[in-house]
Parts: sequence; structure tokens; C-alpha cells
Amino acid sequence: MLFVVAALMLLGVAMGSVAHAPLPVTLVAAAVIGVWLAVFALRERHARHR
Repeated sequence: MLFVVAALMLLGVAMGSVAHAPLPVTLVAAAVIGVWLAVFALRERHARHR
């Protein structure tokens, strides 16, 4: 639960900074987050099948 609260706080900070960041920086950050989420999902799926 603490992780969820920390993630929401970081999301709020990130959303606030996205309004002031240039578009290429925002797109790179979005790509990094997307890859991180995909890796996390694959690891979770792999762990459940064991």
C-alpha cells in the first residue's frame, strides 16, 4: 500500500513537470515508463506460472 501512495505522489510530481517539459523529453520519459511497466508485467506473468 505504501508503494501505491509513493507512486501516486510521484505521478503527481511527474504530471506537474510534464506541463513545463519539452515534448521530446516527455515522449522519452513516457517510453521509459512504458518499457518499465511492460517488463514488470512480463515478470509478474512469468512468476505466476511457476
